[in-house]
Amino acid sequence: MRKIAALLLISCLGFVQFAKADEGMWLLPLINKLNIEKMQEMGFQLSAEDVYSINNSSLKDAIVIFGRGCTGEMISDQGLLLTNHHCGYGNIQELSSVEHNYLKDGFWAKSLEEELPAPGLTVTFLKYMTDVTEKITAELNDEMSEADRAAKIKEVSAKLVEEAKEGNEYQIRVQDYFEGNQFFLIAYETFEDVRFVGAPPSSIGKFGFDTDNWMWPRHTGDFSMFRVYCGPDGKPAKYSKDNKPYKPAHHLPVSLKGVEMDDYAMTIGFPGSTERYLTSWGITERMDIINHARIKPRGIKQDIWLKDMRADEKVNIQYASKFARSSNYWKNSIGMNRGLEKLNVLGSKRELENEFTTWVNADAQRKEKYGNVLNELEKAYEARAPFMSATSFLLECQLRGAEVFYFALNAQGLEKALEEEDQEKINKAVEGLKKAGEGFFKDYYPETDRKVIAALLKLYNDDIDAQYHPSFYADVNKKFKGDFQKFADNVYSKSVFMDEARFNAFLEKPSLKVLQKDLAYIAGMSSLNKYREIKGMEKESAIAIDKNNRLFIAGLMEMQPDKVFYPDANFTMRLSYGKVGDYEPKDGVIYKHFTTIEGIMEKEDPDNFEFEVPAKLKELWKNKDYGQYADAAGYMPVCFTSNNDITGGNSGSPVINAEGHLFGLAFDGNWEAMSGDIAFETELQKCINVDIRYVLFIIDKYAGATNLIDEMTLVK
Repeated sequence: MRKIAALLLISCLGFVQFAKADEGMWLLPLINKLNIEKMQEMGFQLSAEDVYSINNSSLKDAIVIFGRGCTGEMISDQGLLLTNHHCGYGNIQELSSVEHNYLKDGFWAKSLEEELPAPGLTVTFLKYMTDVTEKITAELNDEMSEADRAAKIKEVSAKLVEEAKEGNEYQIRVQDYFEGNQFFLIAYETFEDVRFVGAPPSSIGKFGFDTDNWMWPRHTGDFSMFRVYCGPDGKPAKYSKDNKPYKPAHHLPVSLKGVEMDDYAMTIGFPGSTERYLTSWGITERMDIINHARIKPRGIKQDIWLKDMRADEKVNIQYASKFARSSNYWKNSIGMNRGLEKLNVLGSKRELENEFTTWVNADAQRKEKYGNVLNELEKAYEARAPFMSATSFLLECQLRGAEVFYFALNAQGLEKALEEEDQEKINKAVEGLKKAGEGFFKDYYPETDRKVIAALLKLYNDDIDAQYHPSFYADVNKKFKGDFQKFADNVYSKSVFMDEARFNAFLEKPSLKVLQKDLAYIAGMSSLNKYREIKGMEKESAIAIDKNNRLFIAGLMEMQPDKVFYPDANFTMRLSYGKVGDYEPKDGVIYKHFTTIEGIMEKEDPDNFEFEVPAKLKELWKNKDYGQYADAAGYMPVCFTSNNDITGGNSGSPVINAEGHLFGLAFDGNWEAMSGDIAFETELQKCINVDIRYVLFIIDKYAGATNLIDEMTLVK
């Protein structure tokens, strides 16, 4: 195991000059050894210490985890935070109502007093990362079983975390990289008082909606603003009127200099997940099983949702955030499959695997260690294919598809308390359900869910072998003669979980008999139990895949000692660097690197909600009233592209120029390179960014929120 760690270090440190500038999600503590020379050759004017420092203020101190799945950045010394509109979308939706529709109309706080608390929203700062690979691998050996290995890693990690917790209140964990070949201890600080400051209307913040999602050219002002508050002592605190705006260790100066072709561009953020080292069998599973199980059920569900959303403004508000989350990776899965096929990624992977086999067979020691790795992976993926298909569809059709089934699972604690006849536990469970119900019914339309239930249960019935059907399917076949619409109608008319009045009446007099006969609860529990059962069937294959993936990556590092390896994304802070640039998506077509407000007006369609343009924006355009935010050539920039390596989780990441100033906000990737999570495409892959000048223009000239402009550090 020490040998693996040493090889990893050698491979990372020895040959940085061969790394492509536009590929890689790099760990910040290592950039001084791996990347800084290349970054500076490309024009970067700061040092590695300016980017990541434990003892001094650095760029990393301005970058945060926004909520639980996005990135944000501090842009003032008063806790002002910038992220994407689609990252803040769920919080904006929760704060909206028909009377105050902040999604439709936007919102701007002109003072601290007008800012709106965002319940449940958190902002998390990275404090430090420490490489603990040697401390963990020193306790491991090749004779250990996978279970013993995992137990030892857990044991050693727990000790390291306890030691690191002394004298602070940070959230600390040990994170593995390279499938368990490297480990870092990471400390975070989380703030819970976060308030909504401002956002443009969706006609700006989501201009183009689903049609333009993952596409270029883009004309979307995808940004929103929040503020981080702390207690009087400057530490994280629960919401209180006595709290004050947080003063971060660093905030990003905001550049008005503009964007030029080949400008240095750097992102720092929290990319969620990539699988760049996936084998050919893993790619087949991703395309034919996982992506397929996203594409088909979500397409059906989203069609139902969208029809009801367009018919009723209240339903539109209730389902806007749900629809956006669902459709985002639905479209991503479609594009990924298309890209992987077009780029023949399977063929490239098989060539690499053949090369690996030849290399392994050329040495007896390598053959002993790695000789069975690829064969074991092939067998394991083949064995778990039917299980993976069933669980993937079960998630999309029942546990995530039918909203009421998942909500009903909240009653498991109540069922147990009722069975035990423990009044104290019953009261506690009821209070928990009341709280859960408040959030659920606010954004739930039973008539819509009834249609989804019928459609997705039938899909699962038709597409998945009967041996993987939850037990309640037998009741559907027996009592409802296999008519899933009749079953859904029955759930709709009788379940206590599908109607807020029935739900609250049930909680006033909770009954074990009523609960155990409730069709939504029966279906939810039946689906969950079947899911767990099938997951158990996957366990042996999953262990084999994890083990052999780890060995495969370790072997690749030995086989390719001249290659710089970076770990797959796992929602820990990463840096990517590249340049602003255009690209050629197909023969005879070149997409330039920027868009302007002219494109918004060209796309306008008053009869299509996706391309509505606010009257105030058209007025500013007609008058060319762009203020100090226009480009030197006189046009109003909107978006630009760079070749930074990003993925989901990077949404909201700052795009930082050579001087360390904010000049864009990353929010999307391009359709031609949807394969990027598995295979980075050096010619086509682009990061789509909002030009910071358009952000400032909307805040200032469109919204008149000059109070927000005044607290930023603008650099001209």
